[in-house]
Amino acid sequence: MNQQVYTFGIYLKEKFQEKVYKAPISISGFTCPNIDGTVARGGCTFCENDSFSPSLGEVQELKGFHLNLESKENPNLQKQLLQLEKQFEVIKSKSKREYGAKKFLVYFQSFTNTYAPFDTLKALYDRALSLDDVVGLSVGTRSDSVTDETLAYLAELNKTKEIWIEFGIQSIYDETLERINRGHDSQNVKDLIIKSKALGLNVCGHLIFGLPGEDREMMLETAKKAYEWGIDSVKYHPLYVTKRTALANEYNRGDFEPISEELYLDVLMESIKMKPEQVSVQRITAGIDDDSLIAPDWCRDRNAQVRHINAELKKIGLKY
Repeated sequence: MNQQVYTFGIYLKEKFQEKVYKAPISISGFTCPNIDGTVARGGCTFCENDSFSPSLGEVQELKGFHLNLESKENPNLQKQLLQLEKQFEVIKSKSKREYGAKKFLVYFQSFTNTYAPFDTLKALYDRALSLDDVVGLSVGTRSDSVTDETLAYLAELNKTKEIWIEFGIQSIYDETLERINRGHDSQNVKDLIIKSKALGLNVCGHLIFGLPGEDREMMLETAKKAYEWGIDSVKYHPLYVTKRTALANEYNRGDFEPISEELYLDVLMESIKMKPEQVSVQRITAGIDDDSLIAPDWCRDRNAQVRHINAELKKIGLKY
């Protein structure tokens, strides 16, 4: 019998003895230092945030309002808290009905969810943790956008709740990070992961396979280093091209060729084989099935992706 890949769901079930669902939340007013000009402009070349956060379109009532680490006040905090509560209630109701969820992690997903004044972050984190059936938080962010004050507060919360911080590692190669307009280097990510771990936080690392200019060995080296840095969980993504991105321009000029499904499967299998046993898997692939996807076409059908992944996993005695 094939052994189950150690997933985040298994980790949570073992810890809480019931089904815990990760509820993705998008709060308007949050942006990214790589979009607002603090470290770069235009965002990462692959980023068209709506395509990664389908719920974002529902929370644009505060359009034109953006926070950053230097913001002195937040006149829309009460509206943001209301957004949080409304979104959570919808997700909670649906996931209890469809998936049998009992408890929840509130996942601050879209953009950079530590990139705001501390008082705003504290209010949002505290309100999320006060909601019924919430056992913890997962905060998606960038390694160049977390103050020591915020990190220390998350570590304090982690003493009584399940607190995760998620960093986009993407690649350990600075030439790749520069090409995708990431706005920070790999040392910055390494330092923040190590600092977070030293404070006792749980860390999830996001890896993208198929970045411009990278070959199989480079992708595998990124996975190897991410594990060595001490991540507790991992998300694997193939790079796909969506409309309204700089990457789409590269693709249309013939300067970028998306990763093939065969190569993705190969790199994914090797990454899973080298993964430390205690590192859980939160995502094994990604894609989008609408007209914003330009390429590769195999990223359109997630069910087919998972079938093909399981066929490969079966060869090494695993299943997802």
